[in-house]
Amino acid sequence: MTSLSGITPSGRLTLGNHLGALRRFTDPDGFFFVANLHAMTTKHDPRRLATLTRECATLMLAAGIPPGAVFVQSDVSTHAQLAYLLECTSYVGELSRMIQYKQKGGRPMTRASLFTYPCLMAADILLYGAQRVPVGGDQDQHVELARDIAIRFNREYGETFVVPELHKAALATRIKDLANPTAKMSKSDSDDAVGTIRLLDPPDVIRRQVMRAVTDSENEVRHDESSKPGVTNLLEILAACTDGDPVALAAAYSSYGELKQDVADAVLAVIEPLQKEYARLATDPGAIDELLAQGRDRALEASTPRLRAATQAMGLAGSLP
Repeated sequence: MTSLSGITPSGRLTLGNHLGALRRFTDPDGFFFVANLHAMTTKHDPRRLATLTRECATLMLAAGIPPGAVFVQSDVSTHAQLAYLLECTSYVGELSRMIQYKQKGGRPMTRASLFTYPCLMAADILLYGAQRVPVGGDQDQHVELARDIAIRFNREYGETFVVPELHKAALATRIKDLANPTAKMSKSDSDDAVGTIRLLDPPDVIRRQVMRAVTDSENEVRHDESSKPGVTNLLEILAACTDGDPVALAAAYSSYGELKQDVADAVLAVIEPLQKEYARLATDPGAIDELLAQGRDRALEASTPRLRAATQAMGLAGSLP
């Protein structure tokens, strides 16, 4: 069963990105990419985008994603090509209902790509015949749209695309900001956001952030998202790092300080090996280039036949070699 997923380099990757994405990207037959085209739907700094794209790709490799499975989206032209064909099969009404557009669109100088990028995301998925798409909860709507587009395309133009299944993470999708435990820990936050654990932050910074995490005045360790969101967030981070049960873990602690110490230890146990491998890879940029080229070539080989089939199905026979 082929897996596919991408990470947008909209900021430096966080603990949540690792627990919810990187360490789940284990399928040797899968395709895992840096979705840098998706980072262009709003105003961006080109140099920062290039830096974050490289950092994200290196972290994906450092996380142990199988060789040949990692690539940069913009290096594989089939993604943008199929995206336009899918725009021609999508409806304005369904695109206008997408959460990102409803939240950020309709303002002066809103980019057209903010409206149409769900078609690019659908192309990302459908190009590879992916049957399983591991995503965070905030992307469910886009996978559902990809399913709708695939079903519509197959009905109108003939069987061309596999209709994908959504594959949700369990705990990792619930990891919240340490300073604001009602909000998601986001890579789009500023680099110095105190509630965000960045994968490349020094260990002392990470430990300090955990120890300063917001809790409450009760000092009772209990898993209760509604009345104790900060404590619950710490328990869920600990559970995600140790493959434990957050409710059961609560019974082992009598103080917040003790819980925070164990959370910091568990987080560092997960992050430090990743940082060491990242540092090793970063010393040999040529090796990284070679691995990404392998991923690019494999992605092009896998995606071109389906793009060709789609173009021919829509009456554009002969438009591709």
